[in-house]
Amino acid sequence: MRPESSQRGFALVAAMFLIIVVALLVAAMSRLASDQHGGNSLAIQQARAYQAARAGLEWGIARSLGSAACAAGSPALAASNLAEFTVTVSCQARGPYVDGARNLQILLLTAEAGNGLPGGRPDYAFRRLQAQIEVSLP
Repeated sequence: MRPESSQRGFALVAAMFLIIVVALLVAAMSRLASDQHGGNSLAIQQARAYQAARAGLEWGIARSLGSAACAAGSPALAASNLAEFTVTVSCQARGPYVDGARNLQILLLTAEAGNGLPGGRPDYAFRRLQAQIEVSLP
């Protein structure tokens, strides 16, 4: 006969403890990976919003320099990978100023790009860029 041991069932308790600890570690790592993926996705959307605003600003500058007047509007980005962004370009004219024999006007162009409304989507991104150009008046 064997004497009774007071440590009977200790292995089961230790195994349950290890299973719970490992499960908690897996859950924490999964949460960290999910948060990191969401942060990367948002960073990509912010970079795309910057590029869309920059494209709108370049569009406004090209139109303003071509006509020597303020150009405002919403350039279409449908044929690019920035199609989900809405771009709005506005312009403010300052002047005219006289510089020697030249008549000048200062144009302040603002381009805003966004992919929806704040709070409307988890990867919402918005950028506003400004440029100031000088055009010669006829």
